[in-house]
Amino acid sequence: MESKGAAFRRLHQEPGTFIIPNPWDIGTARILAAMGFRALATTSAGMAFSLGVAEGQVSREDTLSHCRSIVAATPLPVSADLEKGFGDSPQSAAETIEAAAGIGLAGCSL
Repeated sequence: MESKGAAFRRLHQEPGTFIIPNPWDIGTARILAAMGFRALATTSAGMAFSLGVAEGQVSREDTLSHCRSIVAATPLPVSADLEKGFGDSPQSAAETIEAAAGIGLAGCSL
């Protein structure tokens, strides 16, 4: 069976484009998967707004916990919006990416 990371990479290598929708919770992730999308990408703004806070106000730990729930909700590869890596240094970005990979994310944007 192909890993989620390999499947996500393949989507980027195929001819044409693919649409990657942004679920903000487990329910929307499952609905989007059932609609036939081939990958998902989290939304930092959607997650923050669903928690009643402004974008950029959610901690790395809470963001990764949210991402973990989206990863577990479907068999699809998931890419995450990880703000600016939750810090101002390359090291904080690297730590965020390592943690993201550890929870099963197939990709991310900073």
